Amino acid sequence: MDQSFLDGWHEASTTALGLFWTAFWAFGLGYMISAMIQVFITRERMQQAMGEAGPRSVALGTFFGFASSSCSFAALSGTRAIFAKGAGFVPSMAFLLASTNLVVELGIIIAIFLGWQFVVGEYIGGILLIVLMWMVVRLTARFAPIEEARERAQQNQGDEDDATNPDTSWREKVRSREHWGMVAQRYCMEWAMVWKDVTIGFTVAGIIAAFVPRSFFETLFIGGDNPGFFDLLAQALIGPVAAFFTFIGSMGNIPLAAVLYGNGVAFAGIMAFIFSDLVVIPVLRVNAKYYGWKMALYILAVFLVVLVATAMLLHYGFAFFGLLPSADQVRSVTEREFFTVDYTFWFNAAFLALSAVFVGWKIKRSGWSFGIGKGALEKGLFGLAIVAYAWLVIGLFVGGNGGLT
Repeated sequence: MDQSFLDGWHEASTTALGLFWTAFWAFGLGYMISAMIQVFITRERMQQAMGEAGPRSVALGTFFGFASSSCSFAALSGTRAIFAKGAGFVPSMAFLLASTNLVVELGIIIAIFLGWQFVVGEYIGGILLIVLMWMVVRLTARFAPIEEARERAQQNQGDEDDATNPDTSWREKVRSREHWGMVAQRYCMEWAMVWKDVTIGFTVAGIIAAFVPRSFFETLFIGGDNPGFFDLLAQALIGPVAAFFTFIGSMGNIPLAAVLYGNGVAFAGIMAFIFSDLVVIPVLRVNAKYYGWKMALYILAVFLVVLVATAMLLHYGFAFFGLLPSADQVRSVTEREFFTVDYTFWFNAAFLALSAVFVGWKIKRSGWSFGIGKGALEKGLFGLAIVAYAWLVIGLFVGGNGGLT
């Protein structure tokens, strides 16, 4: 077998596993928060806090999203939890957008690779995304099956309010061993719903990083040194297309965004690319599981419209104030060191221990299930996930330095 292919296979496997290792603690944190919301917060309480699409409810959704900032899959789970509990659709979407865009860790990575202007753009853009989403939903809500989606979300996550005394306060629930057992069960259920998508997504991301040349992404974007309005609009539209090929959202896309910006892609195109973590196929599939395909496609369309509009507004706003960054300031992208003893290692160690406790608790309560799912599509994804695991394991031992040749 060709040595270059074996080396690429090794790189693809280590990159995929490294990216997942980097994100694991965020998955665990997001799913734990989601499970706690489902068990400890009553539907009545959630309806009182975030039941209407008013300024207070949207502001609360934004704040809670910022406070629980996490990876896309975990944010989707948290959003479904609060929506099923009775939060309004707009506040729920504000929570989702805030928890994936108003993210401290993301800002740090952007600062390292792209510079402070992109950090400012990320946070201002996060607020713009929420405001524009609210406006678009107000204009198009008649096309959204909101109550049908809420019923489906409630069926998917169950209703812990019905399983326990609804008059029990959250403080009493937090002190209850029985309720923490419910949290453990919900935590495992969250993983069971998305493990196939996560496995395939990270594996594909590693393959793309190893085998797809950067020139492929660079040729997706058009324009020149001074792109006009339609060139910028085209780049903002192509940004989500490029993100589609990377699968796993903003955190892993930042090094590639730096490469694209250093090779002439405009500020608008880069911001659209970064904002596109919620309009990729795995996210669409998870939303379809939670709410049904009609609502999932509606959310996708709304997010596409607002992210393109936000990218354009940011570009012209920064240009007006003379703040557009220069491509010369972008630092060179070097190979990432994934498996080092840093904060990620200790966070992952903590959530691995927590996950082990929760899995043991869940097995004791209700037995073990693999989450294969029903239907041809789910069974097909299960098969692909098993193939992905085989690809990853074999890839660790072929090519590279010291690999099997």
